[in-house]
Amino acid sequence: MNWIIGMQKAIDYIEEHLTEEIDYDEVARESFSSSFHFQRVFSILVGFTVGEYIRNRRLSLAGAELAAEGSRVIDVALKYGYESPDSFAKAFQKFHGILPSAARTGGTLRSFSRLSLKISLEGGTSMNYRIEDKPAMTLTGYRRRFSGDAADRQEQVSDFYITTRANQYLLQGYSGDIATSYNVLTDFADDGYDFYIAVRLDPWCLEHIEEELGEDAKRFETIVIPPQRYLVCETERSNHPTQEVPELRKQAVSQWLPSSGYELSDAPEIAVHHWFYEHENEKVNNSRYIELWLPLKKAD
Repeated sequence: MNWIIGMQKAIDYIEEHLTEEIDYDEVARESFSSSFHFQRVFSILVGFTVGEYIRNRRLSLAGAELAAEGSRVIDVALKYGYESPDSFAKAFQKFHGILPSAARTGGTLRSFSRLSLKISLEGGTSMNYRIEDKPAMTLTGYRRRFSGDAADRQEQVSDFYITTRANQYLLQGYSGDIATSYNVLTDFADDGYDFYIAVRLDPWCLEHIEEELGEDAKRFETIVIPPQRYLVCETERSNHPTQEVPELRKQAVSQWLPSSGYELSDAPEIAVHHWFYEHENEKVNNSRYIELWLPLKKAD
């Protein structure tokens, strides 16, 4: 249960310093882990980033103070880290749906409660996995930056796939492999992360992409993945395996990782999509599956 204790200590530290500038490295030390590992695990488990949690908690408390105490807007803004009433008003309205002045006159406010991790009976579920050391890999794809909470990001992923069909078909056709594609998640930060849809080209195609695709080659960029150790786990075979990935990621982080001796490494996360499964020379759609590769390093 040390990981639960560590996560709760980190949350408690955040709560005790909401009116101060919060050092993420210090928060991570409370959780007995690296800054990247803490922030990534936090995001996977609760569905929003550490920065989003801090911002939402501050705005929730600010609204309560304005409503209950009739404090001056400028004083509350400064207390919760906003440099000007205008920046505070903009953030306040986005969160609560009303201006700070309306909170003092009975306007409806939004509450965002403090996180509290509970120790409960876990386990009893199975997850097939393996640890693999992957060599450096070069992918070719296109990207978009996603932000917001888990629901927002899932909607953005869906929209990204729907609105980029031409890119997908062009890449798959050029690669000669319509059965395999890669999602790469990288550059994680409080404002979100970069999400790539990519394929793996053979060396000749990679070298000649510009002369082969002409102007269309400008749509794509090269993604170099360094050598890395991964936790590799798979979804069940189904027609829509993408729906299983969030829960598989959460299961891996909450159940396998704490007792593994590893923590998440600051490296790209990869999902390998196997869109068809060969069975007696036939392509069976309901046997699609996804391999989730979570980057690992030895825990300190």
